Amino acid sequence: MIFETHAHYDDDRYDGDREELIASLKDNGIGVVCNVSSEVGNCDKTIELIEKYDFFYGTIGVHPSYTGELNEENFAHLCELAKHEKIVAIGEIGFDYYYDEPEKSVQREWFLRQLSLARELKLPVVIHSREAAADTMEVIQSEHVGDLGGVVHCYSYSVEHAREYASMGLYIGIGGVLTFKNAKKLKEVVEDLPLESIVLETDCPYLAPVPHRGERNSSLYLPYVVEEIARIKGVSAQEVEQVTFENAKRMYRVK
Repeated sequence: MIFETHAHYDDDRYDGDREELIASLKDNGIGVVCNVSSEVGNCDKTIELIEKYDFFYGTIGVHPSYTGELNEENFAHLCELAKHEKIVAIGEIGFDYYYDEPEKSVQREWFLRQLSLARELKLPVVIHSREAAADTMEVIQSEHVGDLGGVVHCYSYSVEHAREYASMGLYIGIGGVLTFKNAKKLKEVVEDLPLESIVLETDCPYLAPVPHRGERNSSLYLPYVVEEIARIKGVSAQEVEQVTFENAKRMYRVK
């Protein structure tokens, strides 16, 4: 059984077949799904999903690229949503320097505000970090994010940084990128880390694994990621599923 730690089933790319797709997950070995919020406008959709499906949990938070949308009024609304009993983390939050906007100062302000919310509610965090390795590490260290717990999602940095995050008690999110031929660095990270530091994710509808690269992703494709981790680590796919399932339960504090 697989624990999908990072999906976006609120995305409009599922509008045509969302119910059918979600209904098929359990029969295909997907035991638990965490739907991760990323914009102010889709946090309410996450609440709808977790209330509709018993095996769904959710996170509340705003992705760094959308922090320009945040203000005191809508942040107060998110703070209330985050108190829902099936919200298991604050996220996805962090830094994204791929584009020039919003300004780094805006991203930092709301990253810190959302970390404070996580601390107030005693929730772990889902960290998004793109082309911002140094600033992300600085905040995670200075804000003692390891004490909160959580995951560095869609990991894309060095083995050394992965070791540092794992030493703090944070998990490393591994998804479809691992199956790409040019993912040499990520394969080295998986080889180096203990399986106990890894959780499975898709970031669907993005980043579908080979042989579906370029298509709309879904949790149904996670077995390809499991198989690649098993190959790299020299263990069975069953062991990868079992260990990462327990890791995700521990991270999100799901019984």
